[in-house]
Amino acid sequence: MADSFGPMRDEDADDGVAGMGPDADTPRKEPIRVLVVDDHALFRRGLEIVLAAEEDIQVVGEAGDGAEAVEKAADLLPDIILMDVRMPKRGGIEACTSIKEVAPSAKIIMLTISDEEADLYDAIKAGATGYLLKEISTDEVATAIRAVADGQSQISPSMASKLLTEFKSMIQRTDERRLVPAPRLTDRELEVLKLVATGMNNRDIAKELFISENTVKNHVRNILEKLQLHSRMEAVVYAMREKILEIR
Repeated sequence: MADSFGPMRDEDADDGVAGMGPDADTPRKEPIRVLVVDDHALFRRGLEIVLAAEEDIQVVGEAGDGAEAVEKAADLLPDIILMDVRMPKRGGIEACTSIKEVAPSAKIIMLTISDEEADLYDAIKAGATGYLLKEISTDEVATAIRAVADGQSQISPSMASKLLTEFKSMIQRTDERRLVPAPRLTDRELEVLKLVATGMNNRDIAKELFISENTVKNHVRNILEKLQLHSRMEAVVYAMREKILEIR
């Protein structure tokens, strides 16, 4: 298939795309409906030309930024959205979260020049199913669309390697935290935490324990600092998980 746009190419077959997920067992009856989102009109047009040659793929619309992408996704309800990361008005990652609300069945593939690890992680957290660099071949775009439509995840090999490295680091950090004993809370802090877990506010806790509301606030702040957490709910979940606190 001829290369019709930008930096994408048909050679370099070794570049490939890393896929994760189940294989399709049954043939698809309807074409895969695709929405193309990129701030470069020429790139969008190139993708449309390439995908038009695929009998099982149909480009149903296009958008030039993230805000327009959300509107088009809600209106068209596409199966797959090919979307750039960095665009004016609203970026692709930010739009990804909103799209999941208005078109939850749509699967999003980020197609971008950004090889920043932060963009990859943020895209996955926002709900993207694929993350491909624009250097992949035109044939691989169609292959990736089919794979994602069949329930797989698609990530460019160089980005997949970064992701695996981050996973390893996360596992190592988790293991290191397990070696550190849970912070010790005072008896009064445990009392406060237990009452927080029942849904009481600071005023009610103060009345229950015959202390001032300001003292309760200080206890809650100390609990969060000791557990290195950010909210009362996180503290309760942590305490239950680490068996610091058991609510009956």
